[in-house]
Amino acid sequence: MKVAVVTDSTAYIPSNIREKLDIHMAPLSVIFGDSSYREEMDLNTKDFYMMVRDAVELPKTSQPSIGFVTELYQKLAEDHDAIISIHLSSGISGTYQTALSAGQMVDGVDVYAFDSEISCMPQGFYVLEAAEMAQNGASPEQIIDRLNEMKQSMRAYFMVDDLSHLKRGGRLNGAQAFVGSMLQVKPLLHFVDTKIVPFEKIRTRKKALNRLKSLFAEDADLGKPMKAVVIEGNRPVEAEELKQELQAQYPHVELSVSYFGPVIGTHLGEGSIGLSWYIK
Repeated sequence: MKVAVVTDSTAYIPSNIREKLDIHMAPLSVIFGDSSYREEMDLNTKDFYMMVRDAVELPKTSQPSIGFVTELYQKLAEDHDAIISIHLSSGISGTYQTALSAGQMVDGVDVYAFDSEISCMPQGFYVLEAAEMAQNGASPEQIIDRLNEMKQSMRAYFMVDDLSHLKRGGRLNGAQAFVGSMLQVKPLLHFVDTKIVPFEKIRTRKKALNRLKSLFAEDADLGKPMKAVVIEGNRPVEAEELKQELQAQYPHVELSVSYFGPVIGTHLGEGSIGLSWYIK
């Protein structure tokens, strides 16, 4: 069986890796006024954060159209038996639902839509695993079973430097927990039941980063092989330093650095830092 792997741009998988593993991408977009930009295609992350600083209003974001996704599936159906389509959490975007609907409109191929219940490189972890399994001849059922197994140990926490983006964008559930102290806290957030919710209030950036490391240690100290990623919102030096620190302490963990691109960066804001991992 020939299995294609599709994801959306919010997995933020570099183009050279997508090409190597034959991963197909449906881009989400950010909209500044009357101008729309497809992330990872029309707009890179560095330019995005510069544009946000100069913008009077926050940009809006939009998911891929059902027409785009259907057309992509139809093209893949010409030489594939099945499609695994992995997307950002259904609690913050309708992209997964679009994949489900598009899959029902395409003949000649079986579409397996997978809700990562997360975003960014944690979503990418699922995509990379699926792509490697597909290249090694795994069936779509075997791939989905493995992704659900990964989900059991997947963890992700992120610190937001400024809650106003999430509050204005309506993507933070339980935002009232921070009313009255928004300017003072550097909150840790995580995904619960597909939604972004507060995890802990923390008073300073340094303490928030230390808390991220202590949460990571709870699993890393077990000594099991793990994959982990530090995710940064236009803070590459800080992210690399955190990665090097963790790598020195936990040589059994495969660590990388990734980023909050335009769509997710619209909601989290510049200066955010995330840490995600799963047990291999």
